[in-house]
Amino acid sequence: MELIQTLHHPDAVVGGSEYTRLSVRALIAHGDQVLLLYTARYDDYSLPGGGVDDGESLQQALLREVAEETGARGLTVLAEFGLVEELRPWYKPDYDNVRMLSYCYLCDALPELGQTALEHYEVANGMEPRWVKLAEAIAHNEAVMAGSPKAGLSIARETWLLKRLQRHLQQAA
Repeated sequence: MELIQTLHHPDAVVGGSEYTRLSVRALIAHGDQVLLLYTARYDDYSLPGGGVDDGESLQQALLREVAEETGARGLTVLAEFGLVEELRPWYKPDYDNVRMLSYCYLCDALPELGQTALEHYEVANGMEPRWVKLAEAIAHNEAVMAGSPKAGLSIARETWLLKRLQRHLQQAA
């Protein structure tokens, strides 16, 4: 998959030890709306997806994560969208950094969502799936980043991907 973005956290240890984490993200659009996860704790929008379990293919992980987080039905993978690489400080003492590799895919799903299977921390953070106008989600995340000196790489990654999706959809129209 083509590397489309590299992000480095300012506190990452240059030349430090690294743990690699594989993740997947789905970009699902219907017209001017995109299926996102709103998280009340952070007041932000993010793409559905998450970590790849041992023995899982990227696409198996994508289908599982999106179904769990959104209840999406009829989910199909349309195409690769690109790889985003991030280097962040790791919070456990065994490594200095985590290198997050997010494999992003264009997908399709039915508009009506079914039951979610959110993890405990996702429920505690107030995570819920929503169909949102793409431009509104971008504007919302940008306002959150502008208003918080603590805005991290996650919201920057998600907003960058949403803007790239917006350009992709405009070019396809």
